[in-house]
Amino acid sequence: MEAEAADRVGGNAFAGTTLSGVLHLFVAFDWGDEIKLERAAELAPAELQSLSRRRRTPSSVTYRPAPLRYALEGVQLSLSELGTVTAATEATLFDFGGASVTMHVPFSLPASKLVSLAGSLADSESFLQAARGAAERLYHDLQEAIVHPRISALAEEYVVFQLPRDPQLPPLEKLLRDHADWLAALAGLESSRLSQAQIAQSTQFHLSYGPDDLFLPGWSAAVLVDQDCEETLQAVEFANLQLLELRFIDDLLDGRLADAYRLIHPLARSWLPFWRIHDRPLRALGELRIEAHGLFERTGNALKLVGDQYLARVYRLLAERFHLAEWERSIERSLDVVESVYQVVSDQSATYRTEFLEVIVILLILIEIIMAFVGH
Repeated sequence: MEAEAADRVGGNAFAGTTLSGVLHLFVAFDWGDEIKLERAAELAPAELQSLSRRRRTPSSVTYRPAPLRYALEGVQLSLSELGTVTAATEATLFDFGGASVTMHVPFSLPASKLVSLAGSLADSESFLQAARGAAERLYHDLQEAIVHPRISALAEEYVVFQLPRDPQLPPLEKLLRDHADWLAALAGLESSRLSQAQIAQSTQFHLSYGPDDLFLPGWSAAVLVDQDCEETLQAVEFANLQLLELRFIDDLLDGRLADAYRLIHPLARSWLPFWRIHDRPLRALGELRIEAHGLFERTGNALKLVGDQYLARVYRLLAERFHLAEWERSIERSLDVVESVYQVVSDQSATYRTEFLEVIVILLILIEIIMAFVGH
């Protein structure tokens, strides 16, 4: 087993190298249509979450409005290679209804053991439930500040392995060249051997601001070699929350689409299809479209990251890895399809009612003609 682990991380010497850092576990939830942050701050003590910045981050880049951060009680986690640990935990709430729970776990492990830890985190159920439990009391305390409160069954998890620059860690060029398989394993939460094609794909896109820092994100996790990196972690948290909100809207649309198709068959079989009124589902669809576009607008405005500054490039790389643009296009297509189906059904019903009224008019005219002849 040790030989296999050593081979996976690029040699026995590096496999046994002890690396210290922090494991960041992000879990995003949807708590409602909106969180009134001023009211939430009154209901439970919190601090405004300003965007951490270094000289490389312009002062114009900030949250609008600033989210609230709540310190939560530490949670117990049982993690492979680390055993039972207590994770420092906090929750960040945004006005568009999103809540992000973050757990921080320090580690000091050989490189090979870190790969084993990564593989175990692919099953996220344990720390997902821990995050849900940690935030449950806060959710109930803040219900008065939440518009249409709900805890969605959907959640989105993301893992960051933060490694401060350490003499034990090879130079970054050497790390990317000689230990790409190890980086790919961490970013993919994969403890088994990866193909060269997968390794190349996983390590293809990465960022460095200086010669001693590295940000390499994957779909499930990221490797972050940096000491002063709070702004990068906040960008990860925000992008993960955006992905959750887009998935939530997409899930709602799937239900609307199923409802739309269910309308078609009863309408075709009905003896009196003109009596079926679809104004209510059409109104619901219109509200959903407004909600979807409102979500795009609010999440996009909450943290504007444009230009070529480093943090904007971090966010764009995350957005590409999370396929946020594809999710938005998929939602737009679903909105168009659902609206088209509902509109067709509504038009058919209107046509049936018009034809029925025409038949009534013809019958009334016929009755008048008959009565006229009978009267003579």
